[in-house]
Amino acid sequence: MASSMRVRALLKGDVTAITAIVSHPMETGMRKDGGKVIPAHFIQVLTVDVDGKRVVTSHLNTAVSSNPVFNFKVKGAKVGDKAVVSWVDNLGEKGSGEAVVAAG
Repeated sequence: MASSMRVRALLKGDVTAITAIVSHPMETGMRKDGGKVIPAHFIQVLTVDVDGKRVVTSHLNTAVSSNPVFNFKVKGAKVGDKAVVSWVDNLGEKGSGEAVVAAG
């Protein structure tokens, strides 16, 4: 699947706001197209690493909309640190995106 992700990381005070916009169909496996069931296809695990340290691990299911937007707030990041958001879906496909923490 040709997937894309946009990531932004802004430091305000001692809190970094990380936003990730993921292009993914997030199919539940319950929808039909012309009577044929569209197979389930959704992100199962989403992780966030800042400066090489895992700060978020999220386990997702079918109850997330297509092309989801994820927002996280973390402490301890500094301007110039790299924030990496990665995902793995139920079909084994993977995607990631990164941003350098900027002053907000």
